[in-house]
Amino acid sequence: MPQPSRYPRALMALHWLTLLLLVAVYCMMELRGNFPRGSEPRELMKMLHYSFGLTVLLLLLPRLVLRLRRPLPVITPPPSTALRLSAAAGHVALYLFMLGMPLGGWLLMSAEGGAISFYGLAVPPLVAPDKALAHLVDDLHETGATVGYFLVGLHAAAALYHHLVRRDDTLRRMLPGAR
Repeated sequence: MPQPSRYPRALMALHWLTLLLLVAVYCMMELRGNFPRGSEPRELMKMLHYSFGLTVLLLLLPRLVLRLRRPLPVITPPPSTALRLSAAAGHVALYLFMLGMPLGGWLLMSAEGGAISFYGLAVPPLVAPDKALAHLVDDLHETGATVGYFLVGLHAAAALYHHLVRRDDTLRRMLPGAR
């Protein structure tokens, strides 16, 4: 099979949809503070935060399958070994983030004993209510959210570095319609 020069359209769509969902997840948590506890807008934002997060988790499997089924598109001109290794490490970290954060949020809601909703549908808890576990997972989830800002920002900065400084086709390989 010849080396492709671009990512498959389905993988591009999943990549950009995941980005939009992650932005929405963060916005829902950041903006909820503008509304009083228990208010309808705040509760809606929390439900959307959970739903968008679980959607990221659901999209992870098709992303991984698509990514592993085909060879990755070549970068022209080829990057150094150090850049290739750091890109691989960054992608592994992003995939772990996209797995760990939704699972952590689901675990947190379960341990808190709260109802877990996926776009209005009930989701079964992962564990029985446990205040100590909820506190621990809450701290980890908050830390993970901060790490996520860094990972997504670093990923975007790396794409811009490749495009503007190295002038290779790294970014164009993932942009819809770009040649």
